[in-house]
Amino acid sequence: MSWHRMIAVVRKEMLHIVRDPRNLFLVTISPAFLLFLLSYIFSFEVEHLELAVLDLDRTPLSRQYLATLTSDQDLVVVAHLDRYDQILPLLRRGEAEAALVIPPGFAAKLQGGQPAPVQAIIDGTDPLAGRQVSASLTARSQVFAAARSRPSGLKRTELIEVSTQVWYNAGLESLFSMVPGLMAIVLLMPTMAFALALAREKETSTLENLFVSPVSGLEYFTGKFLAYAVTGLVSAVLAWLVAVLWFRVPFRGNLILYLGLVGLYFLACMGVTIVIASFVKSQQTALFTVLLIFLVPSFFLAGLITPVSTSSWSAYLISSALPSTHFVDISRSIFLKGLGLTHMLRPALVLLGMGVGAVGLGLLLFKKRIA
Repeated sequence: MSWHRMIAVVRKEMLHIVRDPRNLFLVTISPAFLLFLLSYIFSFEVEHLELAVLDLDRTPLSRQYLATLTSDQDLVVVAHLDRYDQILPLLRRGEAEAALVIPPGFAAKLQGGQPAPVQAIIDGTDPLAGRQVSASLTARSQVFAAARSRPSGLKRTELIEVSTQVWYNAGLESLFSMVPGLMAIVLLMPTMAFALALAREKETSTLENLFVSPVSGLEYFTGKFLAYAVTGLVSAVLAWLVAVLWFRVPFRGNLILYLGLVGLYFLACMGVTIVIASFVKSQQTALFTVLLIFLVPSFFLAGLITPVSTSSWSAYLISSALPSTHFVDISRSIFLKGLGLTHMLRPALVLLGMGVGAVGLGLLLFKKRIA
């Protein structure tokens, strides 16, 4: 064996890796990136549960009870309500996982050794968070009750009764939450096909014919997008039928609105794919890139399995940059809550902005290549 020849081969391969950004990413960065993403599969526990509070007792003891519930910041009070009718709009907007109602006379009953009921109204669109907030409220209430010194005929842990009421998904059925959320995953398939189509034209050099034709880049990409978006809407209807007829997931919203928002989801995803297509030259690389950017993060960062993390700005920004994060929220809200366009305006505008911005960047990169 010649060490000189071997070192020459090593040098050649190192130069190949360093000079090709795709190979450099695959060899050096992608393992850490995948480890970061896949680690979320082992952390299904929700770190911070957001709670709205309607304290109708307004006594030092009720405030002490709330302080006990939120002492370790796993339960965080995000809103103090004044009326019962404020609960529904707050849960519909997804601003809290649950609302806790402390009725009048809570302190008097507790000090008299009588059962003191409280009510927990839980948003059932996320069963994992719903079960966890219910268990946390019950356990912490028992801790607070056990610390009360007044004797009574009841067990100390029975002094506070947590009455749980679940909205939108009364049985906290995981399937009812997971199936609408998975729509964001399965509807990535048209985007994947779009990416493969763009890469295939590069591989076969048919894209070169566009350079000498009168067709503009905007016309070219718009035509391809419309073809894949229309067929994608067909797949969306088929997936909707499976969800409603086979899995019996309740659909309480407007189907036309839902399909319109699916179109915006396609615009955002395929717009990013146009940018990706400017840097990849093979179908294999395009497929891997789409999987890495869309599919894998969507499972673990888009709120499909656990709520979107708000523990740090970096985690929140990464999640917010994914189109699937916004579509998971859209899909669950329309399926289970029956929300209309007014409530869906914010995520719809985010998807529209993502799509328009990505298409604009893709066209700039395309024009630069032609030039």
